Amino acid sequence: MPIKNRFAELLGEITAWRRDIHAHPELLFDTHRTSALVAEKLKEFGCDEVTTGIGRTGVVGVIKGKTTHSGKVIGLRADMDALPILEATGLDYASKTPGAMHACGHDGHTAMLLGAAKYLAETRNFDGTVVVIFQPAEEGGGGGREMVNDGLMDRWNIQEVYGMHNMPGLPVGEFAIRPGALLASADEFDITVVGKGGHAAQPHDAIDTTLVASHIVVALQSIASRNVDPLKQVVVSVCTFRTETDSYNVIPQTVLLRGTVRALDPDVRDLAEGRVMAIAGATAEAFGARAEVNYQRGYPVTVNTPENTEFAADVAEAVAGHVIRDVSPLMAGEDFSFMLEERPGAYMMLGNGDGAMVHHPEYNFNDEAIPAGCSWFAELVERRMKSA
Repeated sequence: MPIKNRFAELLGEITAWRRDIHAHPELLFDTHRTSALVAEKLKEFGCDEVTTGIGRTGVVGVIKGKTTHSGKVIGLRADMDALPILEATGLDYASKTPGAMHACGHDGHTAMLLGAAKYLAETRNFDGTVVVIFQPAEEGGGGGREMVNDGLMDRWNIQEVYGMHNMPGLPVGEFAIRPGALLASADEFDITVVGKGGHAAQPHDAIDTTLVASHIVVALQSIASRNVDPLKQVVVSVCTFRTETDSYNVIPQTVLLRGTVRALDPDVRDLAEGRVMAIAGATAEAFGARAEVNYQRGYPVTVNTPENTEFAADVAEAVAGHVIRDVSPLMAGEDFSFMLEERPGAYMMLGNGDGAMVHHPEYNFNDEAIPAGCSWFAELVERRMKSA
């Protein structure tokens, strides 16, 4: 089964939706325009039910097959939010909102799931129920968690759930996946180093927080190199080093460090958290300073269920003729993980071709990938819930 002909016919229409969403990016939970557009389209398609306000601004559509004797219910999810980045693509449909752009392709994900929903509502060539899920606030807001906490899985009796993300560098329309951990957990930390400010010419009368914080940054690198099994993966990155002064001759009273911890294993995640706390505290104490650590757990590891992964890969192979079934895991985070903690399912990567990587001001979703993505969503349903 190659690309469905219907999606080739709909490509212009779906592309127009995608570019309209791209031109009007919205951040986190403030996806009011996008959510309204999605709800309007789902109603226009003739979905049996359209519900807004799930997980604050999420949208859920229900499409029943010609029959529902199987009792099967599949969830398909796309994210809607953009990033706080100033767009530099120069496209005629570039962002009209200063400081915000669809730099991760969520505009494409939303458009592809809308295209699949239109097709499924037209054909209904399956025995069961499809729940299409349009989620806000993937980029740091935890919209997936909010939708789950709002009763997403139980309210619609979702039994398995699937999602997709574009992947620059992978040929357009090709697919890649792996069973088990695909994407990393994503935690954040703030470390405030408190010492004793003073004159730079008299460091003996101060407790130099810049020096202390520098030792903490270096020591944190020992987590990956000396605390974690070399066959497992962890990333500890300090991304902010901020003193309270810009002076050339003042030793600051405090220094703020901010960073992220990524892991592909829950035990490694626990270990890293403990080591961040211990290293910061003990290093500061050794210099006579104090470290106040605020460690915030973010997105869990995105873990694909083996059976669902094999099924999703078989569908991708049918659509594209080829699929990478054991792609290397990525240390990026994804809050589809909250949905996979509640139900079995799988997260698929879709090739976006050459070009800028995600989270880059020159990134743009490749519209040529739309037919493959739509076909994968639709074929998941038709294969899993074959009509009697």
